Amino acid sequence: MDRYAVAGNPVEHSQSPWIHAAFAEQTGQQLDYGRLLCPLDGFTATLKQFANEGGRGCSVTVPFKFEAFELAARRSERALLAGAANTLRFDDEGWFADNTDGVGLLRDIERNAGRPLAGQRILLIGAGGASAGVLGPLLAARPAELVLANRSVDKAHALVASHAAWAAQYEVNLRAAALDACGRGFDVVVNATAASLAGAGIPVPAEVLAPGALALDMMYGPKAQPFLDWAAAHGAEGRDGLGMLVEQAGEAFQVWRGVRPQTATVLAALRARLGV
Repeated sequence: MDRYAVAGNPVEHSQSPWIHAAFAEQTGQQLDYGRLLCPLDGFTATLKQFANEGGRGCSVTVPFKFEAFELAARRSERALLAGAANTLRFDDEGWFADNTDGVGLLRDIERNAGRPLAGQRILLIGAGGASAGVLGPLLAARPAELVLANRSVDKAHALVASHAAWAAQYEVNLRAAALDACGRGFDVVVNATAASLAGAGIPVPAEVLAPGALALDMMYGPKAQPFLDWAAAHGAEGRDGLGMLVEQAGEAFQVWRGVRPQTATVLAALRARLGV
């Protein structure tokens, strides 16, 4: 069987093996998908060993998305814009990098949650690999404004600068801000930091939420619950990252196998499986 894996640190919580097994069954594809725990200083070596042993590709999660981009000989347009990759395909002519995070997030917000982003005000929290992957597609949805907030404002400014031309093309007001000075009353707030994964507190004040705002944490399961509770306590609609996870996985599955699975049934089954 062709072998794939989710590569990161940590990975024991990942639902990706279950998701891709469901996609494979649905589409009649024969593959094996597992978890690949990578030492923080050994990502490249771990992936090369996996590829040498017959691996065909990897999903890449925290904290290796920038490093994954650098490993690829060929890169998709969306990976180039992000400067980060969450999907690697080990082709004979050279590794191929893609980034399916953005399209996954967009489909979950606009299709699954029923929240069109055109003309909305968006707050994106974090300036790491997760934010790099979703910023371009969020801008292409033509919100009125997108604020990128980060603990290190310099990192936020750098990511904003790399997307300035893209934002201008879609006529979006894009700016960087500190976590404690990012503004108030946003229609959509996306937490792309590792705060929930680390069990840290909510990184922004409640004033960032407009009444009825959508507040989405890219994490899922018990780790995301404090963020969802915070959103509900302040009149917002909380949403975890399961929908994004399934949607980006569906896109990655097509990159690897050339077949697009149906994501809605898999997402519903996953929520039932996890009781969320």
